[in-house]
Amino acid sequence: METKRLNQLLAFHTSNPKDEFILFALAKEYEKHGDEKKALLHYLELVDHSPNYVGTYYHLGKLYEKMQEPSHAFSTYKNGMEVARNQNDQHALSELAAAKLELGDDEDFD
Repeated sequence: METKRLNQLLAFHTSNPKDEFILFALAKEYEKHGDEKKALLHYLELVDHSPNYVGTYYHLGKLYEKMQEPSHAFSTYKNGMEVARNQNDQHALSELAAAKLELGDDEDFD
């Protein structure tokens, strides 16, 4: 699975291990190659180190859906919606709300 792009991203990550864009790009690259576990690790690392990086929540939620973990997806969308509200990012808020609504409502995941 090692590709030139992945190797470049890994080198950048070594130099800047908490860089939001690099973590996000690594997660997307692993996801592209079907390595859900490594993608998940990078998304979670991004949420841990940069919880205000609002773009993470939609993609992490979709990965959880793909991994058949709808309750994790639902809570990820909810958390992302809170971040989007705090940043007054209406576009991200609407995308996250729509993704959450596709899964159900709060009563479905209590």
